[in-house]
Amino acid sequence: MKKGMVKIMEVQYSSTRNSGKKITASQAILQGLSEDGGLFVPDHIPALSLSMRELADRNYQETAYEVMKLLLTDFTEEELKDCIARAYDSKFDTEEIAPLVEAEGAYYLELFHGATIAFKDMALSILPHLMITAAKKNHVDREIVILTATSGDTGKAALAGFAGVAGTKIIVFYPKNGVSPIQEKQMVTQKGDNTFVVGIHGNFDDAQTGVKQLFNDKELAGEMAACGLQFSSANSINIGRLVPQVVYYVYAYAKLLKEEKIADGEKINVVVPTGNFGNILAAFYAKNMGVPINKLICASNENKVLYDFFMTGEYDRNREFKLTSSPSMDILISSNLERMIYRIAGDDADQTGKLMKALSEQGVYHVTEEMKEGLSDFHGGFADEKETAERIRSIYEDTGYVLDTHTAVASAVYQKYAAETGDKTKTVIASTASPFKFTRSVMNAIDQKYDAMGDFELVDELSKIGNVKIPKAIEEIRTAPVLHDHVCDRTEMKAVVKQFLGME
Repeated sequence: MKKGMVKIMEVQYSSTRNSGKKITASQAILQGLSEDGGLFVPDHIPALSLSMRELADRNYQETAYEVMKLLLTDFTEEELKDCIARAYDSKFDTEEIAPLVEAEGAYYLELFHGATIAFKDMALSILPHLMITAAKKNHVDREIVILTATSGDTGKAALAGFAGVAGTKIIVFYPKNGVSPIQEKQMVTQKGDNTFVVGIHGNFDDAQTGVKQLFNDKELAGEMAACGLQFSSANSINIGRLVPQVVYYVYAYAKLLKEEKIADGEKINVVVPTGNFGNILAAFYAKNMGVPINKLICASNENKVLYDFFMTGEYDRNREFKLTSSPSMDILISSNLERMIYRIAGDDADQTGKLMKALSEQGVYHVTEEMKEGLSDFHGGFADEKETAERIRSIYEDTGYVLDTHTAVASAVYQKYAAETGDKTKTVIASTASPFKFTRSVMNAIDQKYDAMGDFELVDELSKIGNVKIPKAIEEIRTAPVLHDHVCDRTEMKAVVKQFLGME
């Protein structure tokens, strides 16, 4: 080992429901979900090996390597750098990959410059490369079938990532009436012989529950193995999704430091619009790796199950499901919260398993007061539809900057938080989607007169009033033919999967 080099301690992964069995990062990525239904978590969160000052001089790709090498320790330097180079390239419309834009005293971390103009691109552009590399490392000779549920963004980002990737197939389930028209058009026009998109009669939680059941179906796994196939996941339950998300919080802090917006060591707040909890969990991991973060502000829309959880310590999905203008957050079962529960339970797999069983069977669980104390880094807030629309309009009128509906939820929550607490800490808001994905909701918020326009007329008008170029992802679907028109009931998901895989 060269002088001055720090030996990286291996990080192993275990299930939130069985901490005894440890596997490598590449095995966890390949498997996606543990056999016992739990999620893979690292046995420790390593500290960054470079200072924030050193990281300030790194570009996005270099920062990604410095973060990911610490969490994906069984990948070689060559393997990781190759995956990163293939992921963060000209697919993104800016060399910065994730620019920071200041508006009304907060810094918006724009995570929507990838191929599908949503934050999911940040992780899903690299996951296929990590997965193929992991398959080679582990001498897997079966074809990998990516099975995923989406509330709108993951689906297209995963389809774009895996389309045409040799040795893989991808099946995406989405709620037929629970995504925006643009989100749906992006998915159903997806090219690629290895892609399959299905709308289900139900909501995202139905799709996600159905996918989890298929993962845990031992009989199906045996039938697939006999056909040379195995499941893996592109949802945020896959640790290969979560690790790349940690990168952009490290990058954001380093960038603020480089631009002298903050002093070295100065703490920042981070606000994340959240449905499934993965994106804010990544910020929590970044904090634990050494990024000076003060509060992690978890912003919910009217499906405020996470807000209620932070307020009371009770997680209760037994409530009315609301379709909102921020559909990617219309979620009542926040899968990634399980990783946090495991942590605040003191890495107790038995306790975590009991709570998740209660959620599955009764739809509700309670954490202890001691566990609740483990959530002190977090602050929960929510914004209703009216507040979200008002925020889009006021930011646009004051600055000319156009927010999408999800980022507007986060911005409205931040505004309320700052007013209630008087906390003047500099703040990064995760901007999770381009406003072009939700043109009707965005334009109606700015002025009701736009409601008479068609979806693509709205795109042109948004470009004009926001002085923003129409993203390639939108231009491509204007005239693209529908290639996927399959719709099924949630009870038919298994049959649909078997049919697509030629197992019927």
